[in-house]
Amino acid sequence: MPWYVSSNVYLVPAQTATPAAVLGTTALFALFLSLTAHLAARNLLGDVDPRRALYVGPLPAVVGVVGGAFAVPPAVTVPIAIVLDAGMFRWSYEVEKPRLIVAMTVVHLVITVLLSVVIGGVVLLLSTRPT
Repeated sequence: MPWYVSSNVYLVPAQTATPAAVLGTTALFALFLSLTAHLAARNLLGDVDPRRALYVGPLPAVVGVVGGAFAVPPAVTVPIAIVLDAGMFRWSYEVEKPRLIVAMTVVHLVITVLLSVVIGGVVLLLSTRPT
């Protein structure tokens, strides 16, 4: 018997997700964050090994996906993701200077936001094209 408020209104989950969909979303988000982490590292450190950026993306991606799945407010998840991002930059690129770690994290945040807005805008524009 379904949950209901009245005979016409049913309470259903906001969304249903399979484990494969959650894993795919997390993996794509981690790859995107790794790409933007590499761009940030190249801007501040010069020529760096792109494989090091693969260590930076997964933890903030997991925080974002898990936070979204459990409806944790962004005021909680975003600072946690930023601190993890800084820690992963420090560990992955073996940077000891705190100012450089903060700069890498801020540049990563800016590049991620800008690239997300551009990609989102392109997707929105393409979704409204006439058929």
